[in-house]
Amino acid sequence: MTSFSFELLHRSKKSDARVGRIHTPHGVIETPNFVAVGTNGTLKALDNAFVDDIGLQLMFCNTYHLLLQPGPEIVKQAGGLHKFINRKLPIITDSGGFQVFSLAYGGVASELKSCGSKKQGGLVLKITEEGALFRSYRNGEKVLLTPETSVAAQKDFGADIIIPLDELPPYHIAKSELKKSLDRTHRWEKRSLDAHLQSPQGQAMYAVIHGGIDPELRKESCRILTALDFDGFSIGGSVGKNKDEMHELLSYTMPLLPPEKPNHLLGIGDLTSIDRSIPLGIDTFDSSYPTRSARHGVLLTDQGNLNITKACYAADFSPVDPECECPTCTKFTRGYLHHLFKANEITSMSLATAHNLHYMVQHMRKCREMILNDEI
Repeated sequence: MTSFSFELLHRSKKSDARVGRIHTPHGVIETPNFVAVGTNGTLKALDNAFVDDIGLQLMFCNTYHLLLQPGPEIVKQAGGLHKFINRKLPIITDSGGFQVFSLAYGGVASELKSCGSKKQGGLVLKITEEGALFRSYRNGEKVLLTPETSVAAQKDFGADIIIPLDELPPYHIAKSELKKSLDRTHRWEKRSLDAHLQSPQGQAMYAVIHGGIDPELRKESCRILTALDFDGFSIGGSVGKNKDEMHELLSYTMPLLPPEKPNHLLGIGDLTSIDRSIPLGIDTFDSSYPTRSARHGVLLTDQGNLNITKACYAADFSPVDPECECPTCTKFTRGYLHHLFKANEITSMSLATAHNLHYMVQHMRKCREMILNDEI
């Protein structure tokens, strides 16, 4: 089995942008790269064999959802997540903490189809030093998510990169409360790492840097977590209320991370944020933005976003993007996609998602080439 390692190939002379390779048991991830989110083990509207063919080198799956359905036991019986979902390339899983704490603060209503913050809050029963006790949104059963149970689930899934349990406080929180949360997150991450190192199984674990938008706390989080034996580092928690605030936060956080290890920006992956963050040295980005946009008829192109549901495309028989070589652009027209969306055909979402995913893969390839040429 190939062990996990990071290979730095080039650092731009123009910025801190860098090109590298993350080696995993299921293949190489070229960096910087985009990571699509397959919440339940699939990107909505696409099958995983097709996703592999497009060349998505890293896919994000959510432990919270897979923990509740089908459950780690089923996935383990299937031979791990790769075999269960028929994906040959690398997978990263989160701890499940993001969804639980979003529930506690009423942040995933649309995702879980809940009805109002009162109902959402009722799913999280107790948050203690041990972990988070919540009710399954599927059947109401009580589930205790701890650093150890989260790692155990991710071991059963067999993901290439796993994330330790962390607490996700809201943006608006007093510094004293943020400090308490940060301290507990650090204790949870240490417990997660200890559990992981008892049986590494070829998997890597990325720490999660927290501290909200407070520079002192971000610096403290970097100091504490970089002293531990993590394989890489992800930036989590609240990263600001707008792109400028996020850019400022990343500008003072990134130099505090060890350059010899890979890093990941959690939950951010729109094109503007990616293009502003790559010069800061970020390696990978995950987001549901391209696939979610596709399902609403918004297609990504170098000329800007194209809303295929607009009436002006009804009789437009040109490709979505003449320069694009994805199956959607080479086989179908804007007019046909417009018709499919207007007719509420599921195929519309599949074709649009295939295009947006292909676009992101190619966009990141171009970014790597530009870094190698010191143009970024």
